Amino acid sequence: MGLPAGDEDQFAEYWKQRITLFCSGDTMASPSEQHRSAAPTVVNCAVVTVSDTRTLETDSGGACLVELLEQSGHVVATRVIVPDDPEQMQPLLNEYRQQDSIDAVLMTGGTGISSRDQTYETVQQLIDRPLPGYGELVRMLSYNDIGPAAMLSRATGGLMDHTLLLTMPGSPAAVKLIMAKIILPELCHLVHEAQR
Repeated sequence: MGLPAGDEDQFAEYWKQRITLFCSGDTMASPSEQHRSAAPTVVNCAVVTVSDTRTLETDSGGACLVELLEQSGHVVATRVIVPDDPEQMQPLLNEYRQQDSIDAVLMTGGTGISSRDQTYETVQQLIDRPLPGYGELVRMLSYNDIGPAAMLSRATGGLMDHTLLLTMPGSPAAVKLIMAKIILPELCHLVHEAQR
């Protein structure tokens, strides 16, 4: 999963060009591209790592997510680590839902099927408008990489009122793949649609 070593600079340049194309509206031609032209060019994000053991120093998945967002020109308004505990996740996510300064919440970790993984259930209770295609795409990409073990991922997404919320596995390889193939190409567009 992810990019070969040494491709980070090429990845960053590629996404800067893609963000300009999809978000700025400079050279739009197709109706779908014209539709994206009204989207913001910068998205303010909250990055949440779900873990009972990670710290900011050991959270490689969250660090990867922050780096990819910033390389793409987006703002990481806040980054936190929260235990995989609904009583701690719910108030935090509800706080982000109410903050006008947060357009999207991107969560890493807690998407598995172990008894400790509570992220899916917690997020499902807070989502007003689910995006079932997001989880389907995550599992499809994962299947191409790891085979049928992809079914163990319960990545999910949707809207909490007008705030986009997407979950993903916590490994840096999974974060890179999902950001490159799913989130970054549509982030501006998703936020625009969520806020309409």
